[in-house]
Amino acid sequence: MNALLTFPKGGVHPPEFKEQTQGLAIETMPVPDELELILGQHIGAPCQPTVAKREAVGEGQIIGEVKKGLGVPLHSPVAGKVKDIGMSAHPLRVSAPSITLTVDREAAPLQYAKDAWQSLASDELLTRVHDGGIIGIGGAGFPTHVKLKPPAGSPVDTLVLNGAECEPYITADHRAMLEHTAEVVEGARILLKILGIKACHIGIENNKPDAIKAMAEMAARVPAGEGDIRVRPLQVKYPQGSEKQLIQAVTGRKVPAMALPSAVGVVVQNVTTAKAVYDAVACRKPLYEKVITVAGKGIGRPANLLVKVGTRLKDIVEYLGGLQPGLSKIVLGGPMMGFAVSSLDVPVTKTTSAVLFLTRDEIDTRQHSQCIRCGWCLEACPMGLEPKEIAIHVEAGRAEVTEPFGVFECFECGSCAYVCPAKRPLVQFIRLAKMKAKRPQ
Repeated sequence: MNALLTFPKGGVHPPEFKEQTQGLAIETMPVPDELELILGQHIGAPCQPTVAKREAVGEGQIIGEVKKGLGVPLHSPVAGKVKDIGMSAHPLRVSAPSITLTVDREAAPLQYAKDAWQSLASDELLTRVHDGGIIGIGGAGFPTHVKLKPPAGSPVDTLVLNGAECEPYITADHRAMLEHTAEVVEGARILLKILGIKACHIGIENNKPDAIKAMAEMAARVPAGEGDIRVRPLQVKYPQGSEKQLIQAVTGRKVPAMALPSAVGVVVQNVTTAKAVYDAVACRKPLYEKVITVAGKGIGRPANLLVKVGTRLKDIVEYLGGLQPGLSKIVLGGPMMGFAVSSLDVPVTKTTSAVLFLTRDEIDTRQHSQCIRCGWCLEACPMGLEPKEIAIHVEAGRAEVTEPFGVFECFECGSCAYVCPAKRPLVQFIRLAKMKAKRPQ
């Protein structure tokens, strides 16, 4: 086997904490009585409702569409009725427009049959991806059909599937690669056909040897004419799963500052996004359910759950045995890049990868102090930025002059804050600087 790959600059090695859930098979959570679907599930324009209050809806029916701007349709995860079109709790914006559905317990779940896709033209495959409401599941939620149409001046020759899953605690992608191996690889084949290319690299961190083995064996079965799909084992180093770092690790290509991966001929998709593409194209099943990891000492039992989009955290808590004594923080996503939430009324969206219920002994509650100029954040930053200078300027009320220190190149991985001996909230400073500084044109 080839030497383990990684990116050359920075990175950290936080404790993995994956043992809680990495051996737990995906289980399907029973559908709760109500679902709340946020209308802004992705980067770009939010959906506008296409249904009215008290209207009956079917499973898989479109209930929201983007009329103008960047976006994909939103589908009902269940058969039921529209209870309300109003506002729901949101992890970042406090509240957001949403559609609340009540579930019809008498309706039988919709069954999807596999459909032949090999003879379809790439444009028709791309239409199915859009119509299925597919977005980047493993990241910020960029609409997948847009990512699969790179700019004309940036010819793409390589697809990279991200199976790194480098965040502590999270094992949802790991389980998907083990339990839906064939679907992930067939999704890769569909993506290759849409892009009109043959080369695909699947990057998986070496702490998932069973997934590496399963994916490599499945990739080896792909007919030569349908793609050259190779699994590339990666060193265990955070943030290995970041788009630019992953590209450099598996292809050796460095994406320029402020540029997209297509500038170096690469498109990146998450392995579970590939599974969703398979569902949408081969089975005509929209994206309205997803696997999330629920972990931490503050929950009754950890699990990898298949849940309907719109499931509230309080319903997940009830299903998994309730909250435990000592709960100190609830995080949507991983501990490095996730967001703390203060309410169990927040619903799962298409981009939710995990929900962590952390007790006091699982988090660092020490107060931060002044920068001691040790330079550790500079060494840890995978982008080679200057987090300490950005923070110092923000504290001095000069956030608008932080662009030369790389504020807009930061993807907020948290490596700088993790190593800071003064425990400074560097990511929060950087987010504030982004809001106040003028983005370069």
